[in-house]
Amino acid sequence: MMAYGALLFLHFPVLVVILYAFTTEDRTYHFPPPGLTLKWFGVAFAREDMWAALGLSFRVALVSTVVALGLGLFLALEMRFFRFALQDSLSLLVTLPIALPGIVTGIALLTTFRRLGVELGFWTIVAGHVTFTVVVVYNAAVARLRRLPDSWIEASLDLGANLLQTFRHVLLPPLVPALLSGAMLAFALSLDEVIVTTFTAGQQKTLPIWLFSELFRPRERPLTNVVAVLVMGITLVPLVVSQWLAYRDEGRA
Repeated sequence: MMAYGALLFLHFPVLVVILYAFTTEDRTYHFPPPGLTLKWFGVAFAREDMWAALGLSFRVALVSTVVALGLGLFLALEMRFFRFALQDSLSLLVTLPIALPGIVTGIALLTTFRRLGVELGFWTIVAGHVTFTVVVVYNAAVARLRRLPDSWIEASLDLGANLLQTFRHVLLPPLVPALLSGAMLAFALSLDEVIVTTFTAGQQKTLPIWLFSELFRPRERPLTNVVAVLVMGITLVPLVVSQWLAYRDEGRA
């Protein structure tokens, strides 16, 4: 019962957001809602600025996930099969951004971009998101690589395969579920990230930033709940797929 109570406590605010996406009240919230309507969904879907912000968030999430896949896989292979000085320190530096508060990462990135004279925009947002999405991919890939026996690689090389063939036919197949799981989670994290984005976006507005700005318009408060429900629905899909892939990979291992 305590577990169910804890789950209810954690998810009750989400249920409240979903409920008040249908309220007929446009300023303050009364419980129970005075009435239910689908009006705010039509209002939200008619907002071109909302769709522009959603499109920007999707592009940023897609590019940052692709970059994180490449960097995360490269780092995981490096850490698993090579030994070099300061290896543990490098591993700590790779995982540090996801452990640091987002405001620290955001300020550090903004200061760096200003000193380098880089104009804030799409690519600075992507750079900010890669700092934490690469950690997700790296952790998933390196955990899977550590479960692979060295004898597989040794047998492949002894049988005449080169390094590229060994990677393609021996390492990559068991890595694919872990990489897909990490990529799905990275995409979901990038899609709704707001703190780092605030410092790196400049005049650009991703969907979370757009949503935050709409909170200060009291006459359309249910609109923010509608968009929040939309974001929850979008991010829920890659999160569920990520968990399913992770559990399936664990079961096979």
